[in-house]
Amino acid sequence: MTPGLAQYIEAGKSLDAAERLEAAHQLLLSVDRDIETDQSEIDAEWDEVVDRRVEQIVNGTAPLVDGPAAHARVRREIATHRE
Repeated sequence: MTPGLAQYIEAGKSLDAAERLEAAHQLLLSVDRDIETDQSEIDAEWDEVVDRRVEQIVNGTAPLVDGPAAHARVRREIATHRE
């Protein structure tokens, strides 16, 4: 924690309960806005990944795995870790 953040938190403790709740609410809203902004970047990156993988499937370079076989493998691995 930076000294500035520590000072901010200490100052916040002097607020009454309603003010602290409002400050917490506003901080959470600001985080949500940051996440929404970043989400478009995340979506763009996933679009690139999906496009690349579809191209690999179409041109035959993607290593494809049988769904039921993959599920069986995962179940075996989980069972091994539970023992």
